[in-house]
Amino acid sequence: LYDTFGFPIDLTALILSEKGYELDEAGFEAALQKQKDRSRAAAQISAGDWQILIPDTEEIFVGYDEKTVVAKITRYRKVESKKDGELYQIVLDKTPFYPEGGGQVGDKGVLKSANETVAVFNTKKENNLIIHFTKQLPTNLEGTFEASINKDLQEQSASNHTATHLLHQALRHVLGTHVEQKGSLVQPKNLRFDFSHFAKVTAEEIKQIEDFVNTRIFENHLLEEDRNNTYDNAIAQGAIALFGEKYGDAVRSIKFGDSMELCGGIHVPSTASIWHLKIVNESAVAAGIRRIEAITSDAAKAYFSNQAATLEEVKASLKNAKEPVKAITALQDENTALKKQVEQLLKEKAGNLKETLVNSFETVDGIQLLTQKVDLDAASIKDLCFDLGNGKEDVFILIGSEAKGKALLSCYISKELVTTKDLNAGKVVRELGKHIQGGGGGQAFFATAGGRNPAGLNAALEAVRELL
Repeated sequence: LYDTFGFPIDLTALILSEKGYELDEAGFEAALQKQKDRSRAAAQISAGDWQILIPDTEEIFVGYDEKTVVAKITRYRKVESKKDGELYQIVLDKTPFYPEGGGQVGDKGVLKSANETVAVFNTKKENNLIIHFTKQLPTNLEGTFEASINKDLQEQSASNHTATHLLHQALRHVLGTHVEQKGSLVQPKNLRFDFSHFAKVTAEEIKQIEDFVNTRIFENHLLEEDRNNTYDNAIAQGAIALFGEKYGDAVRSIKFGDSMELCGGIHVPSTASIWHLKIVNESAVAAGIRRIEAITSDAAKAYFSNQAATLEEVKASLKNAKEPVKAITALQDENTALKKQVEQLLKEKAGNLKETLVNSFETVDGIQLLTQKVDLDAASIKDLCFDLGNGKEDVFILIGSEAKGKALLSCYISKELVTTKDLNAGKVVRELGKHIQGGGGGQAFFATAGGRNPAGLNAALEAVRELL
């Protein structure tokens, strides 16, 4: 729950305590450490020495202007990754591949020669070298290659990257200038933006943020880029510098309308290329840090297309109602009324059953015992148990029920038996839950167990006498 789904361990501990269990903190910490060790080991890369093919060559990045270039390999090395196996890292004298940085993922593409094509599945920067990751080496290492990025993927990333700048501007406009970027992930399919804020962003604020960004997209602001700006001059012009980021004397400033930031990433030529921004999720990351996830361009088009298709399905299921919202509201109101009727009927049924069962208690070793299989839901069974036990002493009630192919055991023990005979309803249902292939827990005086074997209910009801 913690590692895969991010479910807080303190909430797990709370739920366990409510069910009569305790959290094995030492066991949890030990398992967590093992998982961290596995992750760390999987990420380790063992790299050999660089094989230099063209010494004293300055490798240059031309990706802001060119998507395909003719290049030569200046160096390469073989690496062993515990996660991906045998890989190769290649450095070119000239490359259009943008390396992972500033939240934007590295480019993918190909190195093509006259005889073969080698896929580049990632690009990173290390010690000022732009490194291209491949799963094979070209046959002719000293040959000339056409280095081409996957333009479709980069254009999607660029759309999302520019959208993060507009989103940052929108957040500061709608929520306040206290908002600061705390992290981002820009990839072809979506964007993620972390920022400082003291409260959950409301639905109304989400709409205002989307409207702000989409207005700037519609206004079609052109990219204004200065690759040789100075840090002081850019700040004086109103550029936003990310807190904690290290900048040199020369910086690259990116401007779309009133949005201006220091950034080295790939961007669209104009905001209209983004098409539309849709926020799909807002959540907490840490204390005082919120996260927005959003989509643009082709992903946004697909989203709205799917939404339209879903709406048509809803309308069809409502027999093509012209106003589906009103039709759904009417169904919800009808459902609420029917639920109330069912609840009332169940109460009446439980009341009638109480009159039948009140004289069905038998005495076993001084305990007033009642075991019964009934046709009620869990809430009604709980009410029935407390009603039957009210005003009686030394009461032990075990009730079984079946619904939708599942079994339920409910155990009620009066407080005198809990204190004087050390009986515990949670322990009882855990033991008897074996008969229904399930388990459960609760408090000492009332507990429940669920299982997938309704055929075992009768055995559980019989076994309680031996257990007592």
